[in-house]
Amino acid sequence: METYFGKHNWKWVLLHQMELENITPPLPQDPASDAWLEHARKHQTNYVKVGSLEKGEKVLKGSLIYQQNFSEEWDFKIFHFYLKKDLLVTVGLELPGDEQEEIQQQLGSAENAVDGFLFFLGEIVNGLLVEIDKFEVALKTLIWGVRKRNETKILELLYTRRHELLVAKNVLIPIKELRMAIEEINLHGNSEVYKSTCRRIERAMELLGEYEHELDAMINLEEVISSHRGNEIMKTLTVMTTIFTPVMAFGALWGMNFKHMPELEWRFGYILSLVLIIVSTALLYGYLKMKGWTGDLLKGKKRGSFFK
Repeated sequence: METYFGKHNWKWVLLHQMELENITPPLPQDPASDAWLEHARKHQTNYVKVGSLEKGEKVLKGSLIYQQNFSEEWDFKIFHFYLKKDLLVTVGLELPGDEQEEIQQQLGSAENAVDGFLFFLGEIVNGLLVEIDKFEVALKTLIWGVRKRNETKILELLYTRRHELLVAKNVLIPIKELRMAIEEINLHGNSEVYKSTCRRIERAMELLGEYEHELDAMINLEEVISSHRGNEIMKTLTVMTTIFTPVMAFGALWGMNFKHMPELEWRFGYILSLVLIIVSTALLYGYLKMKGWTGDLLKGKKRGSFFK
């Protein structure tokens, strides 16, 4: 589908992926377009390349993954583009059905094909910002979840959110590269569309960077808490083993089956052995407590507390 926009009558050619095999017109017959078509037919990855045509006209071509499922690697949407000052060719770009009329109006005010392409990039980033807002809500819930119920499930959620953040950045970074490529060959001019798209990209990058710092801080906090509790558990087990050492030692001693054991004939042997075990256990516990090695062994954890 060929459509003309703006007072300078620039052309946008919107094609479906299946039309790639029969796409000779309206592309100019040059090595740049041929190489782009070959890549678009064979590859489904991000790709960008700048070049010049015979008359020195600058051209930007490539492919962009503009939507990515956070949990499925191969569930993504990609479109291929070929951009000159007065021509934009897109292959596989899907426009939202309820926004097509508004998009047509916006493109009508674009000065050239570059502004039209920048408008599409801005809309892609706008959709990503909506997902970032949803991510912010989930992150806020997670921040308080770390305090309320610190457990393995929370750690799993932390790393799930961290992965989602990486996926979002993986979508945004190629868009930023495209903006830089347009600046590199001076295709952009100084239009309002360009300024708006640049600010939107920077806003998204800034937000993702700040959320990355928050998640890293929460992961560090969770790891410190987990490490502390693991140490507390090991210390508790060690202290309990030490405290019951007299019981095990005397029990092993008097559990022997030698024929001559004078304690077996003692009238008050049983009571004496109990007293000896209790006194030695109490003395050992008192020594550990005096040294400060028992810590919070007999104290319960307070609800909502990280360590107490």
